[in-house]
Amino acid sequence: MRYDVITLFPEIIQSYCSQSITKRGIENGIITVNTHNPRDFSKDKRKKVDDTPYGGGEGMVLMCQPIFDCYNSIEKIQNSDDFEFIMLTPQGEKFNQKKAVDLSMKKQIVFLCGHYEGFDERIRLALKPREFSIGDYILTGGELPCLVMIDSISRNLKDYLGKDESACNDSFSEGLKGLLEYPHYTKPREYMGLRVPDVLLNGNHKEIEEFRKQESIKRTKTRRPDLFN
Repeated sequence: MRYDVITLFPEIIQSYCSQSITKRGIENGIITVNTHNPRDFSKDKRKKVDDTPYGGGEGMVLMCQPIFDCYNSIEKIQNSDDFEFIMLTPQGEKFNQKKAVDLSMKKQIVFLCGHYEGFDERIRLALKPREFSIGDYILTGGELPCLVMIDSISRNLKDYLGKDESACNDSFSEGLKGLLEYPHYTKPREYMGLRVPDVLLNGNHKEIEEFRKQESIKRTKTRRPDLFN
């Protein structure tokens, strides 16, 4: 999977991707993450990429020219079925696990991270990105949603987690039929008077599987009745 991120703050993306499982995924050649800064394409001598909105109002709006030229400079996979261009915006469709799985089938995703008051609308009209939001709240920029999506999508790639089955039993996964994940325990058997459930210690895999299934159902019903329904 190849990720290309259009961002005014490439250091945010690069810093995160130099750590933990994302770093290992890059080192193992499972993913690549490239950053592209629109400032490098600005024709303004001060590398300006935003300006005041027509009609008045607060904040600054990202200009067309640096974004268009930056996007057009990125080498892209020609097969449209393997390519996705995504704009991060609170106005977009809600990102979830099913969409993460669907997007993991792509070979290249280009992310456009906004900042300031927003984008010149002609960026939407001409480049026609697919718009995504990670929740009904406002962030300062698109870099954090972009990293959330890269992390979530990549987990579904073969060999990314080391054991592919690790992703199958996460909350919202197909393995759990959309339920929340069951509770986990490790050593010691007792801590501060709290004991590991006996069923997890008896070695009966059928009973353990049923216990975990019932715990997932109970958790989902209690914590996310919307999912349970």
